[in-house]
Amino acid sequence: MDTALTHRLDTLWRMEAPALIARLTRMLGGDVGRAEELAQDTWLAALERWPQQGVPDNPGAWLMTTARNRAIDVLRQHQRVAGQHAQWGSALEPQPLPAPDDTAALEDDIGDDLLRLMFVACHPVLAADARVALTLRLLGGLTTDEIARAFLTPEPTIAQRIVRAKRTLARKQVPFEVPRQAALPERLASVLEAVYLIFNEGYTASAGDDWMRPALCEEALRLGRVLAHRLPTWPQVHGLLALMELQASRTAARTTAEGRPVLLPDQDRTRWDWLQIARGQAALRQAQALGGSTDAYVLQAAIAECHAGARRAQDTDWPRLAALYATLAHHHPSPVVELNRVVAVARADGAEAAWALLQPLQDDPRLRGYVPLAAVRGDVLQQLGRPAEARAAFEEAAALTANAREKDLLLARAAAL
Repeated sequence: MDTALTHRLDTLWRMEAPALIARLTRMLGGDVGRAEELAQDTWLAALERWPQQGVPDNPGAWLMTTARNRAIDVLRQHQRVAGQHAQWGSALEPQPLPAPDDTAALEDDIGDDLLRLMFVACHPVLAADARVALTLRLLGGLTTDEIARAFLTPEPTIAQRIVRAKRTLARKQVPFEVPRQAALPERLASVLEAVYLIFNEGYTASAGDDWMRPALCEEALRLGRVLAHRLPTWPQVHGLLALMELQASRTAARTTAEGRPVLLPDQDRTRWDWLQIARGQAALRQAQALGGSTDAYVLQAAIAECHAGARRAQDTDWPRLAALYATLAHHHPSPVVELNRVVAVARADGAEAAWALLQPLQDDPRLRGYVPLAAVRGDVLQQLGRPAEARAAFEEAAALTANAREKDLLLARAAAL
């Protein structure tokens, strides 16, 4: 198979796999594991046929028809089908694909299935790492090997994590549905957390040789856009999308050509994606209009927008940023938020004020071994004119990080002192 065809088929699979698995999961009564197996079988059939016969004009329709027919065969072979014919109803009979002028209806149906699948993959009965792995597998179309490489985790560990997640969903009999209104806020929080974990790992990799993993950011953004389209009245959904759009807009400026990190004050802001910033601002306005001004994601998006509004680093409105962090800390107390507030206060009110805010965080057990704590301490000490202590803090942060690019950056800051 030639390289161009291989690349095209890989792209097709990434695009079509989530819809296939979502449709099959609905047909199979919520059996995510079996649905994924059938989707893989369908894809293998395509890989056997298409290189010889050519890729169909509508590959998505071919895959959906083939997958659906395989699911129908499974249902017919199931021992209980005979006694449950009325329950399955028309699902047992192949339904013709919509005519070209009915494609919108098909897309709406698939979209609803995708939303259901997202809530299943991010169900609170699963641990956070399992939710992330399963979401990337089912909704991102990533292979187990790709997920393992993205998170620098052994492939067998990721495989076991995914298998255990599927078994847990089956054992707990998690329904294939969007939760009812009363349960939606809690379940939605789990979904948003998983999406943001994926984005954060892509935005600043926790380990490895690369500062960023843009593919993970792109997957998180895609999922966020699906959520915003399907849940248009939920401010936290638009808030998370706004936050991701605004942060991702800086991607091109966050590294040098050699892959070295460039911190926010030193970035070439002409390389920021201003169209993406506009999309983020629009999502933020939508979230605020829906009454989400105090939501954690909305407040973080407002902070990101404040940075985006400064065409030059020296134009950054640090007093407003400090105020936004204070509001965020009030509504959503967190030592990480307080640590970020220290950075803003240092710029807005001076290093002495920041140092006073930093002291209670030094002994917070939740921040033990947290790289940014040592880095922020070094930054504030440097502003206070205490270079030896600042150097020691940067060296401590470098020793704690598992990311090679971040280590180099921190050691360079130490060496400069």
